[in-house]
Amino acid sequence: MPPVAALLGGYLLGSIPFGVLLTRAFGAGDLRQIGSGNIGATNVLRTGRKGLAAATLLLDMGKGLAAVLLAAWLLPGNAALAAAGAFVGHCYPVWLWFRGGKGVATLMGIALGLWWPLGLVFAALWLGLLAATRISSLAGMTAAVGAPVAAAMLGRFDIVPLLMALAGIVLWKHRANVARLIDGTEPRVGAKTAAPADRPAESGAGE
Repeated sequence: MPPVAALLGGYLLGSIPFGVLLTRAFGAGDLRQIGSGNIGATNVLRTGRKGLAAATLLLDMGKGLAAVLLAAWLLPGNAALAAAGAFVGHCYPVWLWFRGGKGVATLMGIALGLWWPLGLVFAALWLGLLAATRISSLAGMTAAVGAPVAAAMLGRFDIVPLLMALAGIVLWKHRANVARLIDGTEPRVGAKTAAPADRPAESGAGE
């Protein structure tokens, strides 16, 4: 059944925890015990290994992009299901007991795969706001929420429901960050964060 294959294949691809694998392979320790404890590129950056952080960012984007493109090629008409599977796989990977990342980089890859102009808008929102504020969570949430708005404004109503659903998950995964943004205590990229033992599960700053 192509829909099931697309969803499951996307999930398995998206669930590859590149941040954890890279930091272990290159002797940077267990990423889940570092900084915010999150498995994304922002937390990899807290190890001081900029190259690993860049690689994590690209690979997390790449798995979202690959899931969409492979499904479009092998299972025509099921790219959206593959995109949803990849995103859920990144956020809730079975290999890490369903404690994954917050999905921003993977969502950017998905946006690029679904419609490359949307990916460019996503990148402009995310990277532009990140450069301006150095607050990873704010930049990521803004880009995620902006994606379905941009798709609607550009006439791609067919992908708006999917993007809205994924943006909702991004906001849910960032709920602790939202509380810190309101309190004015959200750390900026480059700032030190508390050890994982000092924070609730899934409350790490940024990605």
